Amino acid sequence: MIIKRNHLAIVITVLFASFAFAQENNRTKDTINTEVVNVVKPYTPTISDAFKVKEIPSLDDEVTETRKEVKYNIFSIPVASTFTPAKATAAAVDKAEPIKLYDNYASFGVGSYTSFLGEVYLNHAINSTESVGGYLSHHSSQGGIDGVLLNDDFSDTKFNVNYSRKSRDFSWNVDAGARHQIFNWYGLPESFDEDSTPDIDPQHTYFTFDFGGEIKFDDRIINDGRMRFRRFADDYDSGENRFTFSTNVDIPLNDGDLNTTFKFDYLGGTFEQSYFDTDKIEYGNFQIGVIPSYQILEDDLTVNLGVSAFYMKDTEASKNKFYIFPKVTASYRLVDEILISYGGIEGDLIQNSYYDFATKNPFVSPTLFIMPTDQQYNAYVGLKGKLSNNMSYNIRGNYIAENNKALFKNNTQRNYSPANGYNQGNSFGVVYDDVNTFSLFGEINVDVNRNFNLGIKAEYFTYNTEDEEKAWNMPDFEASLFMDFQIDKHWFAGANLFYVGERFDQGSLEGSLDPEADLTFTMALESYFDANVHLGYRINDQWSVYAKANNIANQDYKRWMNYQVQGLQFLAGTTYKFDF
Repeated sequence: MIIKRNHLAIVITVLFASFAFAQENNRTKDTINTEVVNVVKPYTPTISDAFKVKEIPSLDDEVTETRKEVKYNIFSIPVASTFTPAKATAAAVDKAEPIKLYDNYASFGVGSYTSFLGEVYLNHAINSTESVGGYLSHHSSQGGIDGVLLNDDFSDTKFNVNYSRKSRDFSWNVDAGARHQIFNWYGLPESFDEDSTPDIDPQHTYFTFDFGGEIKFDDRIINDGRMRFRRFADDYDSGENRFTFSTNVDIPLNDGDLNTTFKFDYLGGTFEQSYFDTDKIEYGNFQIGVIPSYQILEDDLTVNLGVSAFYMKDTEASKNKFYIFPKVTASYRLVDEILISYGGIEGDLIQNSYYDFATKNPFVSPTLFIMPTDQQYNAYVGLKGKLSNNMSYNIRGNYIAENNKALFKNNTQRNYSPANGYNQGNSFGVVYDDVNTFSLFGEINVDVNRNFNLGIKAEYFTYNTEDEEKAWNMPDFEASLFMDFQIDKHWFAGANLFYVGERFDQGSLEGSLDPEADLTFTMALESYFDANVHLGYRINDQWSVYAKANNIANQDYKRWMNYQVQGLQFLAGTTYKFDF
């Protein structure tokens, strides 16, 4: 231990001497004298210096335990094996059998009032880009309404063929069709009975022929184009032609596109005579419309700013006029898809036609005066959204201002003039008036799954007329309910319920002394409820049978003045689906 201390002292002395010599060279005037320092304290190592200790430690234990040696013996016996592990496969999942879809079907049915219903729809894919199809339907009844004095049978037959093709940048289709309809003016006033029934033939026929087409472009300035020509005529030598064309384009702007629709609408027709004399009625006009619209998107707010501008030329009166209507709509998402507020104010120039009037009311006389309706504005505001994933709703209020609104009105009973098929108070004409309409609309749709759908609609109306006493044949309330239910794999059912509120019409009698001094009276048409149900059974993928019941409440209500409808009706039939 003494040897180690002497060695340490020598090392320290040499280090201090070297340090002092270096300081002396740098600072010659240093007054500190060098001296030898002897360190007598023994060296005490720290943990960080433990590596410097290289002595073998001594053990105080006299007995040390030695580990026993363990030997393992393995007895290997070769075994011949041909086992090969199978590859893992996913567990099989039972899948529902996919529903076979067919491109064609035929349906036929017969029912009460000697009614027949038949439909055939055909569609064939020529290749991956072309297809051709057709449609034929017929619905007729031999009538037999209790208390009706004249024939009340009807027939409606439609036929249509179409061809479509899809190319890389656009798709287009063309179609042509024809329709033949037979109706009877059987709605005689209650003043007639079996002894005083006029000797007239109430049957009249409508003929329709039309053709047209549509083209749609992908990623082009021109979005689409549509064209349609229709010829409508009857067996009283009345005839009407209408040609319409429209196209929609996107005009690029700096910060968006200006979506613009261009319209052209030509209408021309004749009636062989008016209702009160034998003068021929000729009418016609053409309209050119431009409807630009610009959309603004800002988070949950969507606004469409636009106008509708029309130029109309009355070809018979040689008059022309310009119309400008607002076209502004907006919607705002208050709570995602749950609550969306929307509103707008829009106007339009409505082209009335003989075809449109006869479609709504097939008992109009072939003596109408045709002119367009100027819908100055239709202002509305509402709320819509989803109450759940399966239920949606829509609530809306409307206020509509229209000039020359067309109203159906019962024609004068010409009891002192030669009788024909429609002048005995059993037909309808059209009168025009300025009408303001306020309405409240509500709708709920429930789509639980593909097996159950339910929809309910209701709307309340009030009218304010300028010249006419009432808004003739316009209901004060309308409601409907529809339901489709797939009961199981084979059974399916559905229902349609309709309620139409009170309406008013005005009848008149031709004066005996002065034909112009007609005796008029106003009649209230009671509200009515019509319930229709159907039930079907699917025999297999192709065959099914069905049964329908209409007007199950058996109400003898009047849809139009003096026109009682058929009571309880039954119809049963079958449907066959197939492919070529």
